[in-house]
Amino acid sequence: MQLTNQKYPLTWHKKNFSIKIFCSIPNIATGILIKTDTSHFVVDPGDGILRDLNKEIGTNKILSISDLFITHGHHDHVGGVWALLTYMRVMHKQTPLSIHFPSGCIEIESIYHAFHKVYSKSIPYEINLKVIKDSKIFKSKKVIIKPFPVIHKEYLHDGITTREVPALGYKFSFEGIKICYGGDTAFCMELVKNAKNSDLAIIEAGHDEDTPDEMHMTVNEARTIGESAKEYFLVHVPE
Repeated sequence: MQLTNQKYPLTWHKKNFSIKIFCSIPNIATGILIKTDTSHFVVDPGDGILRDLNKEIGTNKILSISDLFITHGHHDHVGGVWALLTYMRVMHKQTPLSIHFPSGCIEIESIYHAFHKVYSKSIPYEINLKVIKDSKIFKSKKVIIKPFPVIHKEYLHDGITTREVPALGYKFSFEGIKICYGGDTAFCMELVKNAKNSDLAIIEAGHDEDTPDEMHMTVNEARTIGESAKEYFLVHVPE
């Protein structure tokens, strides 16, 4: 069932598992908060994520965030990372923060190294870079996370040539409830497989119906995948 009656933010919950998509606007920003009864995760912290989190959960819970999950390094998905790291420093976060990202995502590595270079003597919390090289399942705060590869490309400076960027989707499972988030991707079988039978699938539909594309999915492609889940949102749809 497609959930279409809401504008951003999009919210969904089942028992003690919830997700809030503050926004998912192509070339502007994405920002997602996942909560359980004991944990807070942030997925794709784009520009404005700190403002949105402050309004939604406040300082203490921002400082309790244990994990950031990055699908890929484009600015609309990582533009708020520096602000989050700096805020946690200024507000004296004491617990570790893990940043999960695809192998080869130089944007996250560059942000981290720049942050560490500037503030190495005054960072009160531990930052753990978790490079994801395969689809190995892992767990954090009782949530089971399965990363999976997706297909996402970008144009080079000539505006014609493209290259594939390191990109992931994530499937989050908590107490038997499953949320699948594909990130930015063209139609791919890994997303098809992981979205199927999920309680919620979050599927991007960032491309028009007429032109073949290896960067984003069309609405029709996205719906085909979403309909295999129990419920789904279409996001990243151009405004």
